[in-house]
Amino acid sequence: MSTKQKKMITTIMIAARVLGIFLGLALLGSQHVSTAQAAEGASAPRSSVLPTGGGQALLDTSDTVILLLDHQSGLFQSVKDIDVAELRRNVVMLARLATILKIPVITTASEPNGPNGPLMPEIHQYAPHAVFVPRKGEVNAWDNEDFVKAVRATGKKTLIMAGVWTSVCVMFPALDAKAVGFKVYAVTDASGDPSEMASRTTVARFAQAGIIPTSTNAVLSETHRTWNRPEAAEIAKLYGLVSPNMAAVMESYEKAQAVIKQSK
Repeated sequence: MSTKQKKMITTIMIAARVLGIFLGLALLGSQHVSTAQAAEGASAPRSSVLPTGGGQALLDTSDTVILLLDHQSGLFQSVKDIDVAELRRNVVMLARLATILKIPVITTASEPNGPNGPLMPEIHQYAPHAVFVPRKGEVNAWDNEDFVKAVRATGKKTLIMAGVWTSVCVMFPALDAKAVGFKVYAVTDASGDPSEMASRTTVARFAQAGIIPTSTNAVLSETHRTWNRPEAAEIAKLYGLVSPNMAAVMESYEKAQAVIKQSK
């Protein structure tokens, strides 16, 4: 073999080794990026999920904010799909639940000084920690920069919305929030519409958009989860708001227990 051929073979071997080194580094880099992306994409374990898997599909109160939209006295006069007294009672339940479980609350009104009237006072009475964001006439709360900033400032990604009207004041911000990545629940019986038709159409549109229709009773039970908790006695009182008959059941039970104690 000539000297020239030997030099050529040596050069080829060196080039192969260099190429191997570059390929190895590239592979290591790719693995590092994949691992980093996987770590970034993996969410931290949710405290609301039990070892059994229970709670995986339910509300996580640590990642939830309640948005109460346009519950104004003037607008209540136009609600026809639910009794207004029941509607107000359900809104009060959400406010009280938020206080007991320390869930942030944001309220808003498009024009508090206009014909739609002021917000029902019970919300801030029973949820004194609630933040009120006045709007500048925007029908859709998500069009108001201050409102969206307030929602994002909570750091929560799950929104429980209720309002009057369901087909407008809840629907519009719910669609926009869902479009930018929030998980959205719409509490239909803490909301109201001018007609049954409007309400049914709204629920159908919610479902098509991936917004979750729910009820105050479901929200209460879903966040309550267990009677084995220090707030159980306070939470029990809330069931009397969403179901007055349940209040009668509890009164009967308490009376029966009192009679038993007296007879001993």
